[in-house]
Amino acid sequence: MARGWESKSVEDQQQTASAVKEARALNRLTPQQRERQAQKQSLLLSRAQTISRLKSATNEKYRAQLELALRHLDEKLREFD
Repeated sequence: MARGWESKSVEDQQQTASAVKEARALNRLTPQQRERQAQKQSLLLSRAQTISRLKSATNEKYRAQLELALRHLDEKLREFD
């Protein structure tokens, strides 16, 4: 049992260190870069949600709508490359 707690603690420490690194990296970005990064993250989240909905959608019209939305999101994400 102690071993499980120990590995969990190490995992938590690694996640915390990773979060701190990301926060420091964000602080070095200009406001425009931060805004652009936030927009990209928002698009990625929307894309993930759309894919999730698409996997469970059974109505053909709804699926077509989701596929159109997914194409649009992919186009927007290409602007960030």
